[in-house]
Amino acid sequence: MDLGFGNRPGGAPAPTGGVDLVKETTTAAFKADVLEASKTAVVLVDFWAEWCQPCKQLAPVLEKVVSSYGGKVKLVKLNVDLHPSIPGQLRIQSLPTVYAFRDGKPFDGFMGMQPESAIKAFIDRIMGDENAADLDAALEAADKALEAGDLQGAAEIYAAVLEQDQQNVGAIVGLARCYLKSGDTERAEQTLALIPPDKQETALVGSVKAALELAKLAGAPSDLTALEAKIAADPLDHQARIDLAMALAARGTKDKAIDQLLESFRRDRNWNEQAARKALVQLFEAWGPRDPHTQEGRRRLSSMLFA
Repeated sequence: MDLGFGNRPGGAPAPTGGVDLVKETTTAAFKADVLEASKTAVVLVDFWAEWCQPCKQLAPVLEKVVSSYGGKVKLVKLNVDLHPSIPGQLRIQSLPTVYAFRDGKPFDGFMGMQPESAIKAFIDRIMGDENAADLDAALEAADKALEAGDLQGAAEIYAAVLEQDQQNVGAIVGLARCYLKSGDTERAEQTLALIPPDKQETALVGSVKAALELAKLAGAPSDLTALEAKIAADPLDHQARIDLAMALAARGTKDKAIDQLLESFRRDRNWNEQAARKALVQLFEAWGPRDPHTQEGRRRLSSMLFA
């Protein structure tokens, strides 16, 4: 997928499902069949016994539900009479007991006979948690790619996340940032419009909106010399000083922008309802908390506030 950012830089009843989805295991094979297998798919372990009638009733229901997930879930059956050590380690005291394993560890479970709907709800909940974890990992990878300047790579990951979750705010904001860094403010604004109304007022969204406004300033004509002349003629012309600071910030001259706003704040912190401080906060939001200029600017502002 090219989003316009350039190229990237370098026993029991016989199983009804397939052998890969439903299988019997042993103590010796448990590590491979369950612990290792659960690193790529959710694995349900059905602990059963030949004498347990509810176990025999539950088995075909489990197999039917598992088979309906098309390989995303596997079912492994362990006869506790033939292989008692693992059930003992898990302190299983009643049958049937079903444990869900994920990433090599038991994640959740249930005991006793369950209807098909309850089993499906149980699996859906586990799959939902797993999908959320996968999306979080993908967003983290995309964020790192964006920070490294790989706009195309980051955008592809954000787009993939949005295919799974169309209202994922992190992915929408990330994609908008990709467009901003590429200089396409129009598409950045269109992307932000995808954020649901009830999620607009968050710090994450506020940050990218501030960056968008700053990017728009970069494209607006601004005579730095004229603004500097105004300030030289009247050092208390706070509006000219703030306008100059924002114009400097839009051009990437962050340190000088901070200097101008702090100077305005020093001279009259309450001018126009603390406009200089608010402008600083807007810049910090646009640059992000990890930007060295944000960190230094916050430190300097705090020293003035609490002096």
